[in-house]
Amino acid sequence: MRLALFEPFSGASGDMILGALLDAGLAIETLRDGLARLDIGGWAVRGETVERRHLRATKAHVDVDPDVRLAHWADVQRVIAASRLSPPAKADSLRIFARLFDAEAHVHGATRETVHLHEMGNLDTLIDVVGAVVGLEALGVERLYCGALPAGRGTIHTAHGLLPAPGPAVMALMGGAPMRHVDIEAELVTPTGAAILTTLADGFGAYPPLTVTATGYGAGMKDLPFANVLRLILGETEQASLAVERVALLETQIDNMSPEWYEHAAQRLFGAGAFDVYLTPIHMKKGRPGTLLAVVCRPADAEALSGIILAETMTLGVRRQDMDRYCLPREIVAVATAYGPVQAKLALLPDGRRRVAPEYEDCRRVAEAHGVPLWEVYRAVEAAARTGDVT
Repeated sequence: MRLALFEPFSGASGDMILGALLDAGLAIETLRDGLARLDIGGWAVRGETVERRHLRATKAHVDVDPDVRLAHWADVQRVIAASRLSPPAKADSLRIFARLFDAEAHVHGATRETVHLHEMGNLDTLIDVVGAVVGLEALGVERLYCGALPAGRGTIHTAHGLLPAPGPAVMALMGGAPMRHVDIEAELVTPTGAAILTTLADGFGAYPPLTVTATGYGAGMKDLPFANVLRLILGETEQASLAVERVALLETQIDNMSPEWYEHAAQRLFGAGAFDVYLTPIHMKKGRPGTLLAVVCRPADAEALSGIILAETMTLGVRRQDMDRYCLPREIVAVATAYGPVQAKLALLPDGRRRVAPEYEDCRRVAEAHGVPLWEVYRAVEAAARTGDVT
């Protein structure tokens, strides 16, 4: 299996990702041919060998017609849906843009359909996103991992005036991804870079053992006190079916709390990023019945979630263990049914078969909208997935 590991030493942007792909062996002609499948003009891409703090890297230059804009979700959907991109490339490109629009919508209190991209509405955002997707596809990357994204400080200039760095859109995209502080006044991660990496990453930090086959450095524009590059490592691994993620397990035993309070505590924990919250009946000292509260989360969220446990329960302490977890490769897909598209989780089993798990909330929404039983929607999703009607 071919793996890609992005190491955002000094940050990440769309052009840095393209530069890293070119530096790691992606031919510029292959990138251009892939982008040409968008069937939209007004762009040009080239690579240039540069130095950043005496480190050789590739700078990707994306030149676009400023009059060509794709500032609304409907515009992006139309172009990508009508393109000649492969179905997986279409799906990944739309997933990235959906998160980008959702992040902007969250920041502005709007919806994906009504929010308007300002700086990111230019054609270069489309080229960066689709270029990253077709580049990874051309290099045969099957799994992607990413290191913690750096966060600078200070302010950034936007169409809405000065805003704190990292920008609000970047922070909205960072949900579930690890972030590390860098004491420098600069925007180190752009919304486009954050959208690409956090959407496509199968894991952050831990990754399977791999045999390195290529290394590339994508250069950024800013002059920083350190080499402004994004490193990409390509490699092969025999662990073809499982992803490795580092997680934290938080546990505490409770014997003096009303059962009614657990639901509230669990909802707060899920809202703060917990992967899972579960309760186990136990027997404690002096024969007392008790409850083991366990929370699985990202290591970066462990401290905040421990604080919620201590605030919302009657416990006086929380244990923590860091461990690896093995996961099936999975992604959220849209399954075309008689009721319209319905979201589902698509997992790849070790023997190559696919497992589809309909998303409950989306199925419930569709069932209520069409006035049909929930189980009918589930069956429709599973039947459509078996025929391959998945995007």
